[in-house]
Amino acid sequence: MASLIDWLLPQRLYVVPALLLASLASSNHLRSDEGMYPISELGRLNLQNRGLELTPDQVFNPQQISLVDGICKVNGCTGSFVSDQGLIITNHHCAFDAIQQASLPDRDLLKLGFQARSRSEEIPAPNYTVRITQQYFDVSDSVLQVVDSEMSPLERSRVIERKRKELELQYEKEYPGWRAEVAEMFAGKTYVLFLYTFLRDVRLVFAPPLSVGNFGGEVDNWEWPRHTGDFAFMRAYTAPDGSSAPYAPENIAYRPKRVLTVAPQGVDEDEFVFILGYPGRTVRHRTASFLRYERDVRLPLLVEFNQWQIGVMEEAGRANREVAIKHSTRMKSLANVEKRSRGQLQGLRRARIVETKSEREVELLNFIHQDPARTEKYGNVLTEIESIYQEMAKQGEFEHYVRELRTACRLLSFAFTICDAVHERSKPDLDRETPYMDRNFALTKTQLLQDVKDWDPSTDRLMLCGVLKRLRDIAASQEWSELLPWLNCDSIENEAMHALFEGTRLGEPSTIEAWINMSPEELAETGDPAIRTMLSLYPKYLQLRMKDKEREGSLGRLYGMLIELEEQFSPATFVPDANSTLRITYGNVRGYSPGDAAWKSPISTVQGIVEKNSGMEPFDAPEILLEAIRQRDFGPFLHPRLNSVPVAILYSTDTTGGNSGSPVLNGRGELVGVNFDRTFEATINDFAWKESYSRSIGVDIRYVLWITGHVYGATHLLDEMGVPK
Repeated sequence: MASLIDWLLPQRLYVVPALLLASLASSNHLRSDEGMYPISELGRLNLQNRGLELTPDQVFNPQQISLVDGICKVNGCTGSFVSDQGLIITNHHCAFDAIQQASLPDRDLLKLGFQARSRSEEIPAPNYTVRITQQYFDVSDSVLQVVDSEMSPLERSRVIERKRKELELQYEKEYPGWRAEVAEMFAGKTYVLFLYTFLRDVRLVFAPPLSVGNFGGEVDNWEWPRHTGDFAFMRAYTAPDGSSAPYAPENIAYRPKRVLTVAPQGVDEDEFVFILGYPGRTVRHRTASFLRYERDVRLPLLVEFNQWQIGVMEEAGRANREVAIKHSTRMKSLANVEKRSRGQLQGLRRARIVETKSEREVELLNFIHQDPARTEKYGNVLTEIESIYQEMAKQGEFEHYVRELRTACRLLSFAFTICDAVHERSKPDLDRETPYMDRNFALTKTQLLQDVKDWDPSTDRLMLCGVLKRLRDIAASQEWSELLPWLNCDSIENEAMHALFEGTRLGEPSTIEAWINMSPEELAETGDPAIRTMLSLYPKYLQLRMKDKEREGSLGRLYGMLIELEEQFSPATFVPDANSTLRITYGNVRGYSPGDAAWKSPISTVQGIVEKNSGMEPFDAPEILLEAIRQRDFGPFLHPRLNSVPVAILYSTDTTGGNSGSPVLNGRGELVGVNFDRTFEATINDFAWKESYSRSIGVDIRYVLWITGHVYGATHLLDEMGVPK
């Protein structure tokens, strides 16, 4: 049987986003739908038998321009180029931060929507970047040669981290203007360096109002049927010479190698579809002990605390639209994570995933003990992994809330970032934490300034009180002596709380810009109460960071061994986890049964908007949309069988976070939808996938075009995409 490395394609390719399916000898071994497959596996999937009308080379070809060249990464989401002028379609929720940052109470783009009639009206999104994959190199040998068996887990983690940074800087020097990132493909075992075109001037072009782009809000989030127009258009720009550059008025639209063809006829039930995108992290190859940690510790804490934070921010913004706008991006992110985590928790409890994994591990142990050599090498792997998660579970509640102390409380978050920056920036570049390296520091500062802009001190006091209250009830908090003075702050009127918020200057952007570039000694001399508080806590946070790295080093080594064992035990079913690199997944437009005697068909229509509309958030469709539905002003976007405009589609692809904004493509590789969600039952996808309940959701391209061109009159965008009106 071939090793993992043996399955790698030749090193220099234009778009090969992941290690190959390590153990597949032929496409006959592939399961029909499960898997976010590395694009390099396309030739093994035999998708022509499923409905793909393109050859593998037309989808991906390292020597020529192919469909993959029209796909990009937009911050943590995916996007598609739909014109040769850098026009990108992605999700409304992926563009949400850009919309929110440009909104004011008297120019509320979240409520009103936004449309740039000309390039000069497009709004810069300063904390957005666009990546387009160009090449990859297997660097496993280079990374792992710095590791030896005598190293402690912390040493192992640190030398690997440093080597990855060295390689990134080396390749960026060799390929000026591109961005290099080393991805861990299999934990502790294989590493691949990716080179990206890295665009830093991204602008908002079109976004429907929130009452379209987020119709149904958190009530409908992760549910089906959906009637959400979750799409937006952005545009990428370069310097006049075509190089990557930050925003400047003289910049020109980026010219992508490939543009996706928009298919205004859309797609119908049972048709084949596939998705190209950048899915985030899945953890399907973790152990039962990890799943128990998730089920019993991390997810319950996450759900409870996110629910509380959302409630605080909702109340704060109820009577003040300016405050509501400031909180909107953060609330949306927290709400999305909360409901996803709640679905995952339900799935872990109901779907016997932990039990199934435990049963498999019993079989794995039996396999280990059938051979003395295997027993000697792998006999303690599962036990050692379990001991790490047991230790994490024991510390879980305290570590969760002590981290939230510097994230939920935005003032302490600002203070931590500044303290961390001045501490890290005093080191050589390669020794710094990644956000503070020269190549990343500008983006770190930009994000911090955006966060400061959205700071509401009144809400923040409540957040700090809530975290301290939870920490006060945890015995381990008493071991952080630096925390003790704060544990008695039980109200926003507390004297220390008042002094902290009234005395700080961290709400001033000019102060942030000056202090983040200070030396540690200069920062300490500022005397700012938030800085002083964080400086007292900072050594403990560094200890926690080192503990995380130690765990990472241990688990990296152990999971690397587990992967080797899995190769020997069951090669035919081993598919690599997603890791934010380019992948392909496929399926069909298909309904499902969420429970006994229930069936949900796979296409929703605008009639559902009328049925759900109450005039009250989140079911408050704008009158211009309702009138267009009443008048049946559907243009060429009518679904002939349903006699209405489709809004959303449901399909059996395998997706996760990061696939937001991914193109849903028909068998000819044409754009028929934009992926934005999964069903509630499919939130468990990160841990396990099953065809019967795992469904993804996308906005139908016909609804996108109808809303954009007919309802809101942005016909120039339809013209730019080459779509008949």
